[in-house]
Amino acid sequence: MSIRSFARHNGLSLAMFGAFLVFVVLQAIFGWHVRNEELLQAGQPADGFWHYLGTGHFGEALFENWESEFLQMGSYVLLTAYLVQRGSAESKPVDQKDRAEDYPQHATSGSPRWSRTHGAAQVIYRNSLSIVLLAFFLMSFLAHLLAGTSEYNEQQALQTGAAPVTPLDFLGTSEFWFQSMQNWQSEFLAVGVLVVLSVFLRQHGSPESKAVTATHGQTGE
Repeated sequence: MSIRSFARHNGLSLAMFGAFLVFVVLQAIFGWHVRNEELLQAGQPADGFWHYLGTGHFGEALFENWESEFLQMGSYVLLTAYLVQRGSAESKPVDQKDRAEDYPQHATSGSPRWSRTHGAAQVIYRNSLSIVLLAFFLMSFLAHLLAGTSEYNEQQALQTGAAPVTPLDFLGTSEFWFQSMQNWQSEFLAVGVLVVLSVFLRQHGSPESKAVTATHGQTGE
């Protein structure tokens, strides 16, 4: 496959991951400057950039956002399997039953090998998207907790000289849950708004929108 063909066939993911790389580098650069300003105000020497990437300041900011994104996407994938929104492009039809193609007896030779299995392997594969997304959420949650503990201890040491706390201690603080909730609420608000707006508004050419001429009551597929 040529580079041009590869780019054409994978344009959406390339654009998303490209934007991610740009923004995470910019986050690191600006976060590095913010932390060094805090260190200098506390009479501490400034950090080098590569050292900064291993600090709780960077890790906490990074992973608390990943945590909320994966929670949102994993929950959304799972909830749309069971709940509907009449007229929304983000919902399956109100009266739609399970698709025949979701069951192994309808698999073809071209179907993924795991989709043709039975028993536990079939159950895991048919739920694998939400399982992996929610696993990413749990890993990000843990990474946020560990990095947040490091950042919390550093801030406490700089400001009050207090003894460090453990991750379990930090898990019980309002600070940790404040960080999480301010991101979680915004993710579910954004998805809820998209679900409702897609009933009435359109975006020509987007699979996230119903056809421009579709009625408001028609659920997108």
